[in-house]
Amino acid sequence: MTLLPEEEQELISIIRTTRMKKRQFLDQPGFVSGYRNYVVRGAFRSFFVDNDGKDHTVQIAIDDWFVSDFYSYITQTPATLFVEALEDSVIFQMKYDDIEGLCARSHNMSEYFRITTERAFAYSRKRALSNISKTAEERYLEFLEQYPGIVQRVPQKVVASYLGMSAEFLSKIRAQLAGKP
Repeated sequence: MTLLPEEEQELISIIRTTRMKKRQFLDQPGFVSGYRNYVVRGAFRSFFVDNDGKDHTVQIAIDDWFVSDFYSYITQTPATLFVEALEDSVIFQMKYDDIEGLCARSHNMSEYFRITTERAFAYSRKRALSNISKTAEERYLEFLEQYPGIVQRVPQKVVASYLGMSAEFLSKIRAQLAGKP
């Protein structure tokens, strides 16, 4: 999608560049996610903690991806997820109200943000279906194929949590795959 020069300038005017340190939280449960965050450089994970204290990773985001508690952001209700930097990172942040204003004034902006939101939903749906229809090994192989650079940047326990398994089980899968001819 091509923006007009004045639309480009309007978009640039609402962007705030933020540096995040490893282990710093972008979103936390109980607080409304007020920003759409674009990862310029770095890695993040979105996760929730269940009643037993176990965390479950629902999103991993690296360079050129958006990250936040999207439900909180879209509905402007308190977050249920933690969003944590896994590396020292740089993000572009855009306030909810600023984006809504841009979208009200510009059809091109509205289309851009609609398309990015639809893509995020589509990937989320694909992942949910994969989690209920594929074996752990199939999920891991699919993950490697779709996101080859992530496993070098993200701790194995985060990848395992994202795939719905323990780090120990993921280790077994990796060992089995390494031993296959």
